[in-house]
Amino acid sequence: FRSPSLGTSFPLFYATGYLPFLLFQDVSTKLAQALRFSRPLMAYPRVTWFDALAARLILNIGTHLVVACIVTAGIEVLWPTDAQYSPRHLAAGLILAAITGVGVGTLNCYLFTTIPAAERVWLIVSRPLFIASGVFYIFEDLPGSLGDLLWYNPLLHAVGAVRAGTYAEYDASYVTPLYPLAIGLGTLVLGLILLRGRGADLTHG
Repeated sequence: FRSPSLGTSFPLFYATGYLPFLLFQDVSTKLAQALRFSRPLMAYPRVTWFDALAARLILNIGTHLVVACIVTAGIEVLWPTDAQYSPRHLAAGLILAAITGVGVGTLNCYLFTTIPAAERVWLIVSRPLFIASGVFYIFEDLPGSLGDLLWYNPLLHAVGAVRAGTYAEYDASYVTPLYPLAIGLGTLVLGLILLRGRGADLTHG
């Protein structure tokens, strides 16, 4: 804790890893459960499954952007740092985390409502993501074989982009934005296609 991999402030280092991870986790979870929580509203003919997803998405992304600003400002007030923030890189990292969360959440929304065991399986499979997403370390700290494996975790790229936007000396050359973007958009399109195919059943069933 006294010697983070970047900078001298552990609270800032932890925040740059945890905030994008939390954004992904919350967006994907809330979207996956959107139809379940919004089912009473969908009894109205004008309210569709897409409205439920869009409302959850807007609410949660807006909330997390406000939280990120408050947390970062709070750290700078309580533990002033010499961080040189790059809005472009910060925005890129948060957008990658959000898009990945939207895609995974939309696909899981279909799976959770059609396959009862899918939610329990996802809870087990996704449990290691907190450790595997680079919240407590940077990619360069990993040994070669483990780094090669965890590179395929899209959240590692989102976290790396956020840290590149916080620490001017951090290169984060491993970050490949197209990879998490492809994962997020791919799962989003697949989820929307599946939801559309069973839209009426999922809305009123």
